[in-house]
This record gives sequence, structure tokens and C-alpha cells, in this order.
Amino acid sequence: MRSSGSFRPTGQGYGDRRRERGPPPDGGRPHGRCRSRIGGGTVRTVRLQLTSRGPPLKIRVLIADDEPQLRSALADLIASEDGLTLVGAAADADEAIRLATVNRPEVAIVDVAMPGGGGPRAAREILRSSPGTKVIALSAHEDRATVLEMLRAGAVGYLVKGTAPDEILRSIAQVVAGQASLSAEVMGGVVHELSTQLRREESASAERRVREERIARFAFGEGLRIDYQPIVDLRTREQVGVEALSRFESDPVRAPDAWFKEAVEVGLGIELELAAVRRAVAGLSRLPEPMYLSMNASHRLATNAWFLEELEDIPAKRLVVEITEHEPVDDYDELSKALDTLRARGIRIAIDDAGAGFSSLRHTLRIAPDILKIDMSITHDIDKDRGRRALASALASFAEEMGMAVIAEGVEEGAELATLLELGVRFGQGYLFGHPAALASTA
Repeated sequence: MRSSGSFRPTGQGYGDRRRERGPPPDGGRPHGRCRSRIGGGTVRTVRLQLTSRGPPLKIRVLIADDEPQLRSALADLIASEDGLTLVGAAADADEAIRLATVNRPEVAIVDVAMPGGGGPRAAREILRSSPGTKVIALSAHEDRATVLEMLRAGAVGYLVKGTAPDEILRSIAQVVAGQASLSAEVMGGVVHELSTQLRREESASAERRVREERIARFAFGEGLRIDYQPIVDLRTREQVGVEALSRFESDPVRAPDAWFKEAVEVGLGIELELAAVRRAVAGLSRLPEPMYLSMNASHRLATNAWFLEELEDIPAKRLVVEITEHEPVDDYDELSKALDTLRARGIRIAIDDAGAGFSSLRHTLRIAPDILKIDMSITHDIDKDRGRRALASALASFAEEMGMAVIAEGVEEGAELATLLELGVRFGQGYLFGHPAALASTA
């Protein structure tokens, strides 16, 4: 990095320094005083008070910069101060980290763009090995991104190259005293960035509250309804059950999956699913026996104790729980135990959307469902597409071998129905047999 301004090893700047010592005004031990004449301007005084009693304690300083002239100039500056002592001068981040680990300096002045990972890496590693060290970043750049990167890495000071020697000494004193130290050149940018960030956070917080309130209304039943779609025996078209499908009446208009996803994002995923379960099972008493009710549940809901409580007094033999596959399962062992508990009560387990999303044979083997539901993306145009037909055939053969029933979703055309029957698929649902609707018009 190239030097500029008053970063010069000779002449005005570091080389034009005069020191004077005088009795302290408080009667304690003497303070170091530095007087610096920069470019023939006003003489300013910087005091470094190290301790109020006992022998003088010097602030141990490490410098790290890949520019030899700057290292030399900084070393001269540190050496010229009675209150400071130089414990190391590094040319790259690796050397800076090593010297900090060995010497544990009170202050480390590090170049932002030096080799070996630069100032951010050096700051993080120095603070990891020497937590008490105060890091001051030194850079030719004053853009907000660079400044904030160093501050995130742990720097408590930031100086732009060209800063007067007095300011460097003042910055050292400030960080040792536990204060942050930012040069005037970067202060405005940091304040702007922080204020912008606060506005973003406030806006995000307000948006989250709106989303939480919206999902909470659904969870209390407002704007949530359940439609039921017939499930039929494909050979006879006799209705054997229904699938309960959540519908949301709210702006913006979204697919149900989008609302459930948003509920998870705001921390109300379980609450919304439970609300849907309560609404769904309320209709079971209106279904003629032996029709069953099939309802969706995420793996999170299936492993939640509240879910088991909601199903406590429900006729278990008429219930099917479909494990939705919109996201991967975190813990199969936990899920398997929860599903075993449901099965012990007589509830059957289905895998929804087989052949799509995260569904896989491994997933199916781990859950060992009673029912395999073929996703509508496979059913659609199955009579015209060899690939879909082959996949459906493989799933049907697998299910037969494993003793699972198969339900094809999204059956809309007679040709699709005929192909499914040829493949040995016995059950199905879709617009060909009935649209999702209120229960009175379904049963």
C-alpha cells in the first residue's frame, strides 16, 4: 500500500517531532507529552496517561503493514513516545497473527489490505489468540464496505492513511481506554450505514409483526377453511375417503403451501398446522362410515406432542396422516418413533407427493408408509409420456412388493385413468372425480 499525506519517515510528520516533559498537574507521576508540528501548522499536544501510581507502564504496540516505509515510519512514531513500546512489526497477516500470539500487545495497528488474508483475517485471528488486544485498522480506503468489514472483524479503531501522527497516538490512547476511535474521514460513512441498517431493521420488524398477526388470525380460525376432495377406487369409482385441504381467505392471494411456509418463518408453523387439523377432523363425523379422512402434516407437526393430543379422541381407524415433503426431514429416528405411536393407535401413514420434492426411496423406506401417493406431476399426461408411465409403474411395483396401497393424485382425464388402471394403481383423486369443496357437497 502506498503512503500519502503525513505518513513519511523523514521531514515533516513523524520526523518533525518534539517532546517535552513537565510536572503533572495532579501531583502524580509525570505524563508523556508529544508535540507535533505538521506542515508548519498549529502545534498540538497529545497526552498518554498510562497509570496513576507506581512505575510507568508502557502500552505495547504491534504494527502490521506490507509497505516497508510505512512500517518504518510507524516504528519511529512508536519509539518516539515514552508511553509506548514496539513489540513487533509484521509485513503480512500471518506474521501479525504470530507476533500477537507471542507478545500479546495491548494495541495492534493492522493494514486492511496486506497479504495473507488482509486486515479482516488478521483482526479475527489476533483477537482469537489475544482477546485483550485492541485492533486499529489502517487503510487507504474509507468506503463504508471496507470500514464495516473491519469493524465486524473486531477492530475498535479505523484510521485512514495520511492521518496526522497526533491522531494515531490519540487513537491508541482511546482504544486502550476502552473507547472506539474512528477518523473523521470514515465517521460520516459509518453513521450513515448504521442509520440505514436501523431503518432496515425497523422496517423488517414492522413487516414481521404484520406477518405474525396475519398468521395468528389464521391460527385462531379467521380466514381459514377446509375443503375436502374425494378419494375413489379407480376400478369402481366408489368414494372411499377424502383429503382435507386448507384454504386461506386473505390478501395477498397465495397457494396454501406459501402460507404454511410463512408461518414457519415467523415461528407459528405448528400453531397454523394444528388449527388446520382441528378444522379438518371436525368434519369426520359427517362422513359416512367406513370413509376415512386424510390430512397433511409436516414432520415437525408429526413429532409434536400437541398433535397427538389433538387426535386423542378421534376414531383412529378412519384417519390417515400424510407426511408432506416440502422440506427435508431433520431427524428420521425421531419421526419414526412418532409415527410408530400413531400406528399403535390405528392411524395409517401416507407419504404425500411421491416422486417429487424431497421424496425418495430412502425416505419411503425410513418411514415405511401404509399408503404411497403418486404426485400429480407424474399423473398428468401419463398416457402420453413414457417417462411418467415408467416412473409410475416402478412406484406401483415397489408399493405392491412392500404391501402399500397406492393413490394417484391429480387424475383429470379418462386416458390418465385408463393408464393408471393398466399399471395396477387402485386408488386416485383429482378433478375427474370431484373438485375440493365443502364437505356437504363431497360426501
